[in-house]
Amino acid sequence: MFSMLKFAGVVIILATVTGCTVGPDYVRPVVDTPDEWRFTIKDASGTVNARWWEQFNDPVLDALIQDALANNKDVRIAAARVEEFAARVDITRAGFYPQVGYDGAARRNRPAGSSRINDSYLASLNVGWELDVWGRIRRATEASRAQLLAEEEVRRTVITTLVSSVASSYINLRNLDRQLEIAVRTLESRGESVELFEIQFNGGVVSELEVAQIRSEYEQAAVRIPSLERQIALQENALSILLGHNPGDIPRGKPIDELGLPQVPAGIPSEVLTRRPDIQRAEQDLIAANAQVGVARSQYFPTISLSGLFGYASTELSDLLQGSSEIWGIGADALGPVFTGGRISSQVRASEAVQRQVLVSYTQTVQTAFQEVDDALISSVKRREELAAQGRRVKALQDYSRFANIRYDEGQVSYIEVLDSERRLFDAELLHTESMNDVYASLVSLYKAMGGGWIQEAETVANETDYALDKERQESFNWGIKRTQPAAVQE
Repeated sequence: MFSMLKFAGVVIILATVTGCTVGPDYVRPVVDTPDEWRFTIKDASGTVNARWWEQFNDPVLDALIQDALANNKDVRIAAARVEEFAARVDITRAGFYPQVGYDGAARRNRPAGSSRINDSYLASLNVGWELDVWGRIRRATEASRAQLLAEEEVRRTVITTLVSSVASSYINLRNLDRQLEIAVRTLESRGESVELFEIQFNGGVVSELEVAQIRSEYEQAAVRIPSLERQIALQENALSILLGHNPGDIPRGKPIDELGLPQVPAGIPSEVLTRRPDIQRAEQDLIAANAQVGVARSQYFPTISLSGLFGYASTELSDLLQGSSEIWGIGADALGPVFTGGRISSQVRASEAVQRQVLVSYTQTVQTAFQEVDDALISSVKRREELAAQGRRVKALQDYSRFANIRYDEGQVSYIEVLDSERRLFDAELLHTESMNDVYASLVSLYKAMGGGWIQEAETVANETDYALDKERQESFNWGIKRTQPAAVQE
């Protein structure tokens, strides 16, 4: 038995020394990165790594984002999927180690035509170990690890989208609130005018035509109110779901015109490659696909495994553990293909085709990221210009309305002039509020598109909940990534 163990040891050492890993090693593809953005903003800052939503200076918004990170259902699902893929890595990695099992049996039988009853007893340990000579298990583990990292980036993408969605939804809710205030104020003002003109009509001072005109303007403001109330209720319901709650009322903080204006984040195009989780996920998918090519190619080579058995067998239970009942065995097996009808070569071609698809997808993801950042920069610049122009327009129409009322009181113009000025002012005030909302929304989109350290800040909040990975699992997860990740990825 000792000589057989020596033989097994020699086989293991040779397999370890001469073992290789088939398939291509991963090399990060070179992508065409623009030197600078088409649009830049002079007052851009390095605040991309900060909790940018706190720059709105609204504690209610801060609390809503924290609530969403703690209770959002999509974040919980993403966290559970990370745990699932971490377990899958452990399943794949288990192939590195010997598989030990046990066997126990007790049987009694009587052969045909005999009156004799035979007993047999067996207790043994079984050992099986596949030697990863060609790197199949290493490539499979590399692929599983990359899939785990990709799933972690999916979770970070969910967190990124969640924070941006909560901020945008809350700002839009305050936008609708302000529009409702404008509509209610206008309706009350026009209601007073209707009452006054009806009195004047009854006294024969004004015509029925003028009363109809002022009433039509009153109804124009009135029709806006239920529409805005409907939008507010729908926005509250949508925001409640983001928070992980049933539909209901949403607390309010500062009015939209009192919110702080976050600074525009600074950054160069190449930084986006390391900031955005969707790009990181696409690269991990590429690493996994690259490793699967090696897994497919390893099927051309034989599978070499060691097996061993040690135990006891006896016809008497009392003699089972005696030295004379000892049994053992050790062996090495090699199993390889001779003719498969093209199955292996087809699997290799399929895995290589998948790798090419994922490579193109990675490049497309990078280009889309550049587009989204550039679009957000353009929107941020032009939305601010639009807001400034809308503000000037509102100021001009306020002057127009004031002068029209003065000239009407002096009898120089008809009330139609007053109605026209108020109608224009009402529409301009609503558009100005919309433009303010667009400015904030463009900044939220820009922070989302740029990525940055704020994602880790938000992820930290999410990890503090009962639904995220516990500390022990997280430490094990991080250790496993560092231990098995390819050198090219670690760099």
